[in-house]
Amino acid sequence: MSDLYIGPDGERRCTWAGSAPDFLHYHDTEWGYPVADDIRLFEKICLESFQSGLSWRTILSKRDNFRAAFAGFDPVKVAAFGPDKVEALMQDAGIVRHRGKIEAVINNAARAMDLQQEVGSLAVFFWSFEPDPDQAPPPQSQTTSAASVALSKALKMRGWKFVGPTTCFAFLQAMGMLNDHALGCLCRAKAEAARARFTKPV
Repeated sequence: MSDLYIGPDGERRCTWAGSAPDFLHYHDTEWGYPVADDIRLFEKICLESFQSGLSWRTILSKRDNFRAAFAGFDPVKVAAFGPDKVEALMQDAGIVRHRGKIEAVINNAARAMDLQQEVGSLAVFFWSFEPDPDQAPPPQSQTTSAASVALSKALKMRGWKFVGPTTCFAFLQAMGMLNDHALGCLCRAKAEAARARFTKPV
Protein backbone atom coordinates (compact mmCIF):
# COMPACT_ATOMS: atom_id res chain seq x y z
CA MET A 1 0.00 0.00 0.00
CA SER A 2 3.03 2.27 0.23
CA ASP A 3 2.70 3.40 -3.38
CA LEU A 4 -0.92 4.52 -3.03
CA TYR A 5 -1.77 8.20 -3.44
CA ILE A 6 -2.51 9.99 -0.19
CA GLY A 7 -5.33 12.45 -0.90
CA PRO A 8 -5.88 15.87 0.69
CA ASP A 9 -8.10 14.16 3.27
CA GLY A 10 -5.30 11.82 4.25
CA GLU A 11 -6.99 8.77 2.71
CA ARG A 12 -5.24 6.29 0.43
CA ARG A 13 -6.34 5.99 -3.19
CA CYS A 14 -5.21 4.42 -6.46
CA THR A 15 -1.94 6.03 -7.46
CA TRP A 16 -3.35 7.47 -10.69
CA ALA A 17 -5.96 9.47 -8.74
CA GLY A 18 -3.29 11.99 -7.81
CA SER A 19 -1.68 12.35 -11.22
CA ALA A 20 -3.94 15.13 -12.56
CA PRO A 21 -6.25 17.72 -10.96
CA ASP A 22 -9.40 16.29 -12.57
CA PHE A 23 -8.67 12.71 -11.58
CA LEU A 24 -9.44 12.81 -7.85
CA HIS A 25 -13.16 13.57 -8.21
CA TYR A 26 -13.50 11.20 -11.17
CA HIS A 27 -11.79 8.42 -9.22
CA ASP A 28 -13.86 8.94 -6.08
CA THR A 29 -17.30 9.35 -7.65
CA GLU A 30 -17.33 7.55 -11.00
CA TRP A 31 -14.56 5.10 -11.78
CA GLY A 32 -15.45 1.53 -10.91
CA TYR A 33 -19.01 2.17 -9.80
CA PRO A 34 -21.66 0.14 -11.69
CA VAL A 35 -23.68 1.84 -14.41
CA ALA A 36 -26.83 0.63 -16.16
CA ASP A 37 -27.84 3.75 -18.07
CA ASP A 38 -27.53 3.29 -21.84
CA ILE A 39 -26.55 6.90 -22.52
CA ARG A 40 -23.73 6.80 -19.99
CA LEU A 41 -22.55 3.45 -21.29
CA PHE A 42 -22.53 4.68 -24.87
CA GLU A 43 -20.76 7.88 -23.89
CA LYS A 44 -18.08 6.00 -22.02
CA ILE A 45 -17.24 3.51 -24.72
CA CYS A 46 -17.08 6.38 -27.23
CA LEU A 47 -14.74 8.36 -25.00
CA GLU A 48 -12.58 5.31 -24.43
CA SER A 49 -12.39 4.98 -28.21
CA PHE A 50 -11.25 8.59 -28.47
CA GLN A 51 -8.62 7.91 -25.82
CA SER A 52 -6.89 5.31 -28.00
CA GLY A 53 -3.31 6.53 -28.39
CA LEU A 54 -3.91 9.46 -26.01
CA SER A 55 -4.10 10.00 -22.25
CA TRP A 56 -7.36 9.82 -20.29
CA ARG A 57 -6.44 13.24 -18.87
CA THR A 58 -6.86 14.74 -22.34
CA ILE A 59 -10.27 13.13 -22.80
CA LEU A 60 -11.60 13.90 -19.33
CA SER A 61 -10.63 17.57 -19.64
CA LYS A 62 -12.63 17.75 -22.87
CA ARG A 63 -15.59 15.65 -21.75
CA ASP A 64 -18.08 18.50 -21.55
CA ASN A 65 -17.05 19.59 -25.04
CA PHE A 66 -17.51 16.04 -26.33
CA ARG A 67 -20.99 15.92 -24.79
CA ALA A 68 -21.96 19.16 -26.47
CA ALA A 69 -20.48 18.11 -29.81
CA PHE A 70 -22.12 14.68 -29.81
CA ALA A 71 -25.64 15.63 -28.67
CA GLY A 72 -25.15 14.25 -25.17
CA PHE A 73 -24.17 10.91 -26.73
CA ASP A 74 -27.78 10.09 -27.51
CA PRO A 75 -27.37 7.30 -30.10
CA VAL A 76 -30.52 8.32 -31.98
CA LYS A 77 -29.24 11.86 -32.49
CA VAL A 78 -25.64 10.89 -33.19
CA ALA A 79 -26.61 8.25 -35.75
CA ALA A 80 -28.31 11.01 -37.77
CA PHE A 81 -25.07 13.02 -38.15
CA GLY A 82 -24.19 13.46 -41.84
CA PRO A 83 -21.05 14.51 -43.73
CA ASP A 84 -21.57 18.21 -42.99
CA LYS A 85 -21.63 17.46 -39.27
CA VAL A 86 -18.44 15.44 -39.56
CA GLU A 87 -16.72 18.39 -41.22
CA ALA A 88 -17.99 20.72 -38.50
CA LEU A 89 -16.65 18.38 -35.82
CA MET A 90 -13.29 18.32 -37.57
CA GLN A 91 -13.13 22.08 -36.97
CA ASP A 92 -14.12 21.84 -33.28
CA ALA A 93 -10.99 22.55 -31.22
CA GLY A 94 -12.83 21.48 -28.06
CA ILE A 95 -12.68 17.80 -28.97
CA VAL A 96 -10.13 15.40 -30.46
CA ARG A 97 -10.26 16.08 -34.20
CA HIS A 98 -9.61 12.60 -35.52
CA ARG A 99 -11.80 11.82 -38.52
CA GLY A 100 -11.67 8.07 -38.05
CA LYS A 101 -12.75 8.29 -34.42
CA ILE A 102 -15.48 10.84 -35.16
CA GLU A 103 -16.89 8.66 -37.91
CA ALA A 104 -16.60 5.62 -35.63
CA VAL A 105 -18.81 7.28 -33.00
CA ILE A 106 -21.47 7.99 -35.62
CA ASN A 107 -21.24 4.44 -36.92
CA ASN A 108 -21.32 3.03 -33.41
CA ALA A 109 -24.42 5.05 -32.57
CA ALA A 110 -26.29 3.21 -35.30
CA ARG A 111 -24.84 -0.09 -34.13
CA ALA A 112 -25.91 0.75 -30.57
CA MET A 113 -29.47 1.19 -31.75
CA ASP A 114 -29.22 -2.21 -33.46
CA LEU A 115 -28.05 -3.72 -30.17
CA GLN A 116 -30.96 -2.17 -28.30
CA GLN A 117 -33.28 -3.80 -30.78
CA GLU A 118 -31.42 -7.10 -30.49
CA VAL A 119 -31.26 -7.53 -26.69
CA GLY A 120 -33.35 -4.70 -25.22
CA SER A 121 -30.64 -2.35 -24.00
CA LEU A 122 -26.93 -1.66 -24.13
CA ALA A 123 -26.80 -2.38 -20.41
CA VAL A 124 -28.07 -5.93 -20.88
CA PHE A 125 -25.48 -6.54 -23.57
CA PHE A 126 -22.48 -5.00 -21.82
CA TRP A 127 -23.20 -6.53 -18.43
CA SER A 128 -23.33 -9.97 -19.99
CA PHE A 129 -19.53 -9.61 -20.23
CA GLU A 130 -19.03 -9.02 -16.51
CA PRO A 131 -16.06 -11.17 -15.49
CA ASP A 132 -16.19 -13.58 -12.58
CA PRO A 133 -14.85 -11.59 -9.60
CA ASP A 134 -13.52 -14.80 -8.03
CA GLN A 135 -11.15 -15.18 -10.96
CA ALA A 136 -9.96 -11.57 -11.07
CA PRO A 137 -6.20 -10.95 -11.21
CA PRO A 138 -4.58 -8.44 -8.84
CA PRO A 139 -6.06 -4.95 -9.37
CA GLN A 140 -4.58 -2.84 -12.17
CA SER A 141 -2.20 -5.60 -13.18
CA GLN A 142 -3.33 -5.90 -16.81
CA THR A 143 -4.70 -3.88 -19.71
CA THR A 144 -6.76 -6.60 -21.38
CA SER A 145 -8.64 -9.66 -20.18
CA ALA A 146 -10.60 -12.60 -21.52
CA ALA A 147 -13.79 -10.56 -20.97
CA SER A 148 -12.47 -7.51 -22.83
CA VAL A 149 -11.29 -9.66 -25.72
CA ALA A 150 -14.70 -11.32 -25.91
CA LEU A 151 -16.51 -7.97 -25.73
CA SER A 152 -14.30 -6.49 -28.43
CA LYS A 153 -14.92 -9.46 -30.69
CA ALA A 154 -18.68 -9.33 -30.14
CA LEU A 155 -18.84 -5.61 -30.90
CA LYS A 156 -16.68 -5.89 -34.01
CA MET A 157 -18.86 -8.72 -35.29
CA ARG A 158 -21.77 -6.27 -35.02
CA GLY A 159 -19.94 -3.58 -36.97
CA TRP A 160 -18.57 -1.41 -34.15
CA LYS A 161 -15.26 0.40 -34.72
CA PHE A 162 -12.37 1.51 -32.47
CA VAL A 163 -13.35 -1.04 -29.82
CA GLY A 164 -10.21 -3.11 -29.35
CA PRO A 165 -9.57 -5.28 -26.27
CA THR A 166 -7.65 -2.54 -24.43
CA THR A 167 -10.42 0.00 -25.03
CA CYS A 168 -12.99 -2.54 -23.88
CA PHE A 169 -10.98 -3.37 -20.76
CA ALA A 170 -10.81 0.31 -19.77
CA PHE A 171 -14.57 0.46 -20.33
CA LEU A 172 -15.19 -2.56 -18.09
CA GLN A 173 -13.04 -1.01 -15.37
CA ALA A 174 -14.67 2.39 -15.51
CA MET A 175 -18.27 1.19 -15.68
CA GLY A 176 -17.98 -1.04 -12.62
CA MET A 177 -18.16 -4.38 -14.40
CA LEU A 178 -15.11 -5.28 -12.37
CA ASN A 179 -13.71 -3.64 -9.27
CA ASP A 180 -10.16 -2.70 -10.23
CA HIS A 181 -9.50 -0.19 -7.47
CA ALA A 182 -6.17 -0.93 -5.81
CA LEU A 183 -5.99 -2.95 -2.62
CA GLY A 184 -5.96 -0.40 0.17
CA CYS A 185 -7.71 2.26 -1.90
CA LEU A 186 -10.47 4.11 -0.07
CA CYS A 187 -12.86 3.48 -2.94
CA ARG A 188 -12.35 -0.26 -3.34
CA ALA A 189 -14.80 -1.13 -0.57
CA LYS A 190 -17.20 1.60 -1.71
CA ALA A 191 -17.22 0.27 -5.26
CA GLU A 192 -17.71 -3.28 -4.00
CA ALA A 193 -20.65 -2.18 -1.86
CA ALA A 194 -22.16 -0.40 -4.86
CA ARG A 195 -21.72 -3.55 -6.93
CA ALA A 196 -23.44 -5.60 -4.21
CA ARG A 197 -26.45 -3.24 -4.27
CA PHE A 198 -26.55 -3.13 -8.04
CA THR A 199 -29.21 -5.07 -9.91
CA LYS A 200 -27.58 -6.53 -12.99
CA PRO A 201 -29.60 -5.76 -16.15
CA VAL A 202 -31.12 -8.87 -17.70
